[in-house]
Amino acid sequence: MINVTLLKSEFNYIVFFLFFSITFCFGQISPGDLSQSHSNLEGMSNCTQCHELGYKVTDKKCLECHKEIQSLINQNKGYHANKNVKKQDCFECHSEHHGRKFDMVRFDESTFNHNDTGYRLEGKHNDIDCRKCHKSDNISNTEIKKRNNTFLGLNEDCVSCHNDYHQKTLGTDCKKCHTMEAFSPASKFNHDQTEFPLIGAHQNINCIQCHKKETKNGEEFQEFNGIAFQDCKSCHNDPHNNQLPGKCTDCHSEVSFQNFNGQKTFNHNTTNFKLKGKHNTIDCFTCHKKTENEKLVFQDLIGKSESNCLACHKDTHEGKFGLECAKCHNEESFFALNNMDFFDHNKTDYSLEGKHLEVDCKQCHKGRYTKAIDFSACNKCHNDYHNGEFTENNYTPDCVECHSLQEGFEYSLYTLEQHQETKFPLEGAHLATPCFACHVSEDNNQWTFKNLGETCVDCHVNIHDGYINISYYPENDCKSCHVSESWSNIKSFDHSKTGWDLTGKHKTTACKACHFIENSDNKAVVEQKFINLETNCASCHENIHDTMFEIDGITDCNRCHITDHWIPEKFDHNSTRFPLEGKHLQVECNACHTSSIIDGKEKVLYKLNKLKCIDCHI
Repeated sequence: MINVTLLKSEFNYIVFFLFFSITFCFGQISPGDLSQSHSNLEGMSNCTQCHELGYKVTDKKCLECHKEIQSLINQNKGYHANKNVKKQDCFECHSEHHGRKFDMVRFDESTFNHNDTGYRLEGKHNDIDCRKCHKSDNISNTEIKKRNNTFLGLNEDCVSCHNDYHQKTLGTDCKKCHTMEAFSPASKFNHDQTEFPLIGAHQNINCIQCHKKETKNGEEFQEFNGIAFQDCKSCHNDPHNNQLPGKCTDCHSEVSFQNFNGQKTFNHNTTNFKLKGKHNTIDCFTCHKKTENEKLVFQDLIGKSESNCLACHKDTHEGKFGLECAKCHNEESFFALNNMDFFDHNKTDYSLEGKHLEVDCKQCHKGRYTKAIDFSACNKCHNDYHNGEFTENNYTPDCVECHSLQEGFEYSLYTLEQHQETKFPLEGAHLATPCFACHVSEDNNQWTFKNLGETCVDCHVNIHDGYINISYYPENDCKSCHVSESWSNIKSFDHSKTGWDLTGKHKTTACKACHFIENSDNKAVVEQKFINLETNCASCHENIHDTMFEIDGITDCNRCHITDHWIPEKFDHNSTRFPLEGKHLQVECNACHTSSIIDGKEKVLYKLNKLKCIDCHI
């Protein structure tokens, strides 16, 4: 029978051993309680949340949980992205298992270098306690905001910590105007960069005179945006009681209202009297009376008409030409007259007509209009363009003999019939040639009509000089071969004089085909050939037979061909070694004399050396 007392003793020992073992093992695994922040990870089943089995705590495990730190590192922002901090393990600064009340964020605030966070402390920021900035009120992220004593979540924008005094009227980049030393004064603000740069007396007044303080949304507010400045009257009273047009700056400057500069800047055209010419250069008070009464200044000539010159000026003509001075004069000067279109010149001794109607009066009237002008001949006013070419026996004909006032000097009344009565009557192509082609000098672009010459070579270049024997055109007389209708037309030239009479097709062939070598691109003459030309056919025509019909090294085309055409009319097959008989008389030449490619060229074989039937027939 089993001893019950002994069993109870053994059971109690086993229970005690197990309890002791478990307690001992847990003590070996967990070195202490976790801090309050990590208390939710307490227990053996959560160890691998932070620890890798067999290794220390790794940064990877930490950052998997603390994603906000990982995000800042990825953006290269914040303290943990600093190169000196990033290379350390998390547990070097943040250790655990020191109890619930242990503060894991521990550092010496007096020696902490805030520059390592990426945000340099300057000015007043250097003097304040850390927790005045690092508080939940300044954190926008709702999750981070819940944490106690955290240093995360701050924004670098000034308005994330400071109230926006300007209440969103000037943007959020406070550093454009303010420094870290103090918000007031805004030492970085430059009024010249606004739409209203301060100049003159505006530089000496206090800001509060223009930028008034008020209460807005329950807080003190000073308006810096939306201030009216388009006109001085936006801020200043108008002492002229709106009687003067334009802006104040047309007459005054910012230096002082007492300084008057309207002489240079005031636009008088805004009044009923537009200033022109000399009126633009005189001092204002030459016309206007000076007064210290602001409401009367420049008001003394209101209602005066622009055309009423005699209201200010004396009539030097004593009424002889009426009272409308502007008909003849203008504001440039009393001596500067208008175009005088209204003046009827027919009332004078010289009526204007044609081109004279378009001429300005001053071109003829160099002095006063009352001074007499000699108009008995054109050359009294105009220079002799022809430089005496038409002067004979000390007499120069008047311009009107060839020119008219209606058409001008460019047009000539000289007729073709008159030209035919000269020493050089016009014929052929000369009839269609424009006058300037012969009568305008290429040296000075001057028209000339004397000593032009009468032979062809006086005007035209003798292109045959040195190429054709002078015996064929004595005294350079081109008309020996050419006619005036066209240079390309050659009249009957007796070619037999050359020792080589033209026959057949040669009679209708153009001279240049044999005597000119032309550029294939532009047809310009490259060379002329009139002397020592060969008379054999092959010197001009291609010898398509090569050496097949040579006798003593010469191919005489005349043995078979005539000059009327290429057909070998003179060729007699019976004179060859193979006289044609019977059916051979009916066979086409090219049936036996076929073409072949020889030395890269297609040639017809005429010397077949096939005299037996078997050579051609099977």
